[in-house]
Amino acid sequence: METTTTATPRAGRREWTGLAVLALPCLLVSMDLTVLNLAVPQLSADLRPSGAQLLWIVDIYGFLIAGALLTMGTLGDRIGRRRLLLTGAAAFGAASLVAAFATSAEALIASRAVLGVAGATLMPSTLSLIRNMFQDPAQRTTAIGIWTVSFSLGGVLGPLLGGVLLQHFWWGSVFLVAVPVMLLVLTLAPVLVPEYRNPQAGRFDLPGALLSVVAVLAMIYGIKRFASEGPGWLPVLAVAVGLVVGVLFVRRQRRIAEPLIDLRLFRIPGFSVALLANTVAFFVAFGSLLLISQYLQLVLGLSPLRAGLWTVPSSLGFVVGAMVAPALVRLVRPGYVMAAGMAVAAVGFLLLAQVGAGSGLPVLVAGSVVFFLGVAPVYIVATDLIVSEAPEERAGAASSVSEAGTEFGGALGIALLGTVGVAVYRDLMSGTTVSGLPVEVGESARRTLGGALAAAEQLPGGLGAELAAAARDAFAQAVQAAAVTSAVIAVVVAVLCALLLRRTRGAAPDAAPATPERAA
Repeated sequence: METTTTATPRAGRREWTGLAVLALPCLLVSMDLTVLNLAVPQLSADLRPSGAQLLWIVDIYGFLIAGALLTMGTLGDRIGRRRLLLTGAAAFGAASLVAAFATSAEALIASRAVLGVAGATLMPSTLSLIRNMFQDPAQRTTAIGIWTVSFSLGGVLGPLLGGVLLQHFWWGSVFLVAVPVMLLVLTLAPVLVPEYRNPQAGRFDLPGALLSVVAVLAMIYGIKRFASEGPGWLPVLAVAVGLVVGVLFVRRQRRIAEPLIDLRLFRIPGFSVALLANTVAFFVAFGSLLLISQYLQLVLGLSPLRAGLWTVPSSLGFVVGAMVAPALVRLVRPGYVMAAGMAVAAVGFLLLAQVGAGSGLPVLVAGSVVFFLGVAPVYIVATDLIVSEAPEERAGAASSVSEAGTEFGGALGIALLGTVGVAVYRDLMSGTTVSGLPVEVGESARRTLGGALAAAEQLPGGLGAELAAAARDAFAQAVQAAAVTSAVIAVVVAVLCALLLRRTRGAAPDAAPATPERAA
């Protein structure tokens, strides 16, 4: 019996131009995560928000992106991924306009909330559309690499562009950047981006969607409160509520005929191990970035602008790693590429573990560049595997799971690696004695490096310098401990990827059997 084959369709100029359109909203979503930080002093003086309102202005955007991801990915499979993208782009542009001219803290919080929900529609819809537009595996990996680079560039451009705008205009100008970009997306996407929806999708599971939003929001909120304020009843309660609701969500998904997430996907090694690697990659990266930013400003004494500029090389390392990944995955199996990436990241963390309280800037920059260079291929290949292993009609749901893993990994890394750093700092400072140091000042100095430096400024010259030096040395050792922890975790995940994905291959780039299932 003769077996016929059909060549996998390759993307042309229209698809690659459409990819540029898909990259634009991703660029803006990541910019909005960072650009507001620089505007906080100006908007605080203008709107005069309370402390709680200021926290919600900064945090609610990221919270709602994380909480709505799972729902929006599945919704796009049902109503159409391009339709979801266009709806989200219109909402993002409108909310940006409202935020720019907000006259009260309440209005700014509300508009940032809408921005978060709109942002959650953009990420899974763009990634799942890439799955439809780029059928050839090699092209798809390259496309996902470009899509990922757009996020990284947004993180770099956010503070730089925000600084330029705030130098010449009012704080609301940082939001207006999104308006013309989203108008461009709304104009070009209907022409260049194809529509796709699951033709056999059943009813949308609204109760399941609500359960997923509550579970993710509660856990992310609890983890971030734990990271910023330390242990307490509120973060513990929030995480507990999130876990309980998450269990109810999983039980519901197992029972109903048309679940939001097909839990059988987690039985596929290419899906589950890739999701684990993706989550862990952002766990170690985001957790380390928090400590690095504090080290640059509080230990080395750099200004926020200079500290931000010294993080640009690590972002460029991520871009280089993302662009190299497609070439690597053509030559080596995905599991080995991910294992090698995590191994390179481990080397970067071991470099980071060599920083001291004095001249640690070259070592810190080199270490951060190396670990981002390693993390980037892990994210690219893991995302490609997650989307590719899922059925095409559920690519939106798979994309949302991938992005939710990224959010959880980053939040957990900030909380847990931050906790490691705090524990080491407090332990070292508890054994530090400075003669003549008042008891209340000593307690403040032992809690945080910022408290120690503030206390040192209020003490006589020699006494203050001695306290500041001890605190900086303790924090440098805390960074070392967190870096070693990250290196160990990276090595463990590298071994898991090499072992569990050793038989997983990328789909054949040239041809595929013309089976009835494929034809359908």
